[in-house]
Amino acid sequence: MRIATRFLLLFLTAGMATVGPFARSANAPQVDQNAQAIEVTAKKHEFNPAAIRVKRGARIQLKITALDRTHGFKINLYPDGSDSKGDPGLAFVSKADCFKIEKDSPTIIEFTANVPGTYAFHCCNRCGLGHGGMKGQVVVEP
Repeated sequence: MRIATRFLLLFLTAGMATVGPFARSANAPQVDQNAQAIEVTAKKHEFNPAAIRVKRGARIQLKITALDRTHGFKINLYPDGSDSKGDPGLAFVSKADCFKIEKDSPTIIEFTANVPGTYAFHCCNRCGLGHGGMKGQVVVEP
């Protein structure tokens, strides 16, 4: 019996070593190797960085982490000052209107920057007295 148990443990350990590099958490975001990854933090009434510059045509992955509490992220689909008609300037993978950013749990927001301009974003989850000032912008350069 002891030999069978050792053999089983050896078999399971070898199997886990083979599968290990390919296994990932169900909550782990898929990483697009062609996307530009930008890390952003959200905390008490501010995003850091608050100004994000990207190139037109770039595929962007914002990895946003809330450091203190639950926040939200909402960005305009059309550049500031546009008439909001036609195709949006930012094309998102997900159709969420307000992305929920849980404390210590990074949220990946992926989009393609199609049209040059400045796109305002803000916190869309009421987070305290300074909530209205929690905003920033993505600047898409030609």
